[in-house]
Amino acid sequence: MFTLLSEGSAFSLITPDPGLAIWTVIIFVLLWVILGKFAFKPIANALKEREQSIESALKSAEAAKAEMANLTSKNEALLNEAKEERNKIIADAKKAAEQVKSDIVAKAQAEADAKVQQALREIDNQKRAALADLKNQVGVVALEIAEKVIRKELKGNAEQQAFVADLVKQTNLN
Repeated sequence: MFTLLSEGSAFSLITPDPGLAIWTVIIFVLLWVILGKFAFKPIANALKEREQSIESALKSAEAAKAEMANLTSKNEALLNEAKEERNKIIADAKKAAEQVKSDIVAKAQAEADAKVQQALREIDNQKRAALADLKNQVGVVALEIAEKVIRKELKGNAEQQAFVADLVKQTNLN
């Protein structure tokens, strides 16, 4: 089955033939030299370039990783600064709100005090006016009563006129 027949001689793939072995070695060496000169050097150069490219990429990746770590730490620092700034702004806003609140309360208290004082003054004025009015009414009533009493006692017109003149004099002196 592994035997080929050519011009009367038998060629077997399994049985070694020294001539075939020598030619196989010579062809292999020639092929090796040719491949070494024309194929292995470009392949080796390509592999070397690829290796350098990979090394360069790894270095770039390491640099990028270091830069990323640096940026991450800077971002964390910025985030912390932003949080501190936010807390400071909130604290300032609370402080300002408390100040505004106390100002409003103080202003309202002052306005309430002023209105109370104004109301007290108005009450006092009304009281004084009422007292004056009451005094006037009492005076009028007293005068009416006195007039009636005097009319009864002073029967003559001349006596009444003298009495009125005397009262007018006393009133002007007071």
